Amino acid sequence: MTIFALPDLGEGLHDAEIIAWHVAAGDHVVADQPLVSVETDKAVVEVPSPQAGRIARLCARPGDRIKTGAPLVEYEEGPHPDTGAVVGELAAGATAPQPRAAAVPVAPHPGTKAAPAVRARAKALGVDLARIAPSGPGGTITLADLEVAAEATPAGAGEVLRGVRRAMALNMARSRSEVVPATVLDDADITGWRADEDVTIRLIRALVAGSAAAPDLNAWFDGRTMTRRVHRAVDLGLAVDTDDGLIVPVLRDVGSRPAADLRRGLDALKADVRARKVPLADLKGQTITLSNFGMLAGRYAALAIVPPQVAILGAGRARPELRPVNGQAVVRRILPLSLTFDHRAVSGGEAGRFLRAAIDDLETPA
Repeated sequence: MTIFALPDLGEGLHDAEIIAWHVAAGDHVVADQPLVSVETDKAVVEVPSPQAGRIARLCARPGDRIKTGAPLVEYEEGPHPDTGAVVGELAAGATAPQPRAAAVPVAPHPGTKAAPAVRARAKALGVDLARIAPSGPGGTITLADLEVAAEATPAGAGEVLRGVRRAMALNMARSRSEVVPATVLDDADITGWRADEDVTIRLIRALVAGSAAAPDLNAWFDGRTMTRRVHRAVDLGLAVDTDDGLIVPVLRDVGSRPAADLRRGLDALKADVRARKVPLADLKGQTITLSNFGMLAGRYAALAIVPPQVAILGAGRARPELRPVNGQAVVRRILPLSLTFDHRAVSGGEAGRFLRAAIDDLETPA
């Protein structure tokens, strides 16, 4: 018998939740065949088999959260145990991992027909299979039947946060405990914009202008060591709202890329976010964040900063507003802006210079 442990998924991730098994005990698999889909705090990842062989036992159930290096699969045969190398670079001939923990058995439900994977998922969700009307062949309860039943959980039942929403909760708690936030608010007059202006690209350009005027906001700060790192390149985190929670992928070196290239990069990131297939490398390393929350609603906001970043720029919903121009009341198009910064690392003057430069850029015709 050999054990395959949960491999290192990279990017500082230490655990993952089992989402769905693609194999079962007794199956024969080949090297690189997908074994299981797991969800980290950043993405859903398929873990491939490091070898060919027959599956003796699955060491975790859907819904379980296991740590890197914990037993994942036991093989009946195969001379190459795995130590948990990075996915895609699974080393052959590695030394055996620590002895496995005992798997938790899934007791059968009398009077019901369901595959082992469905029974395991039902146990993880706390759903009684005996209460589910089957739709599969021969009265078998399918995974779809189970998911429908799980969604019908009575009101008031608790929900364990997982995946992206769990990561969001942890990041917000970290922000609350580690950051000393301050927010400055102002408006940009964007009456001169073209009708087809690419709003997000203009906001990115303005953020780059702000970072050039006040580089201290494009930085990381470590409050434990009281050290700060100011970045030359602007690696922009883009806050994207999804049904699963907030995802913030990164668009690299936005200050040196033309608008057309930025738009292609944005479209690719959004497609990856919708498909939940954002590469892990594109979810780490943001030096400053942009939130275009006004696409949904809202004028101003006190935004949350995720350490080690020290600033986030937000744009609210643009609106028509009467403004005095040469002594006359004129309707202008106004874009509200909110800049939240970590006051431990950024002064009010630096934040003001950043915001002033961003406004000047937004008010300059393209």
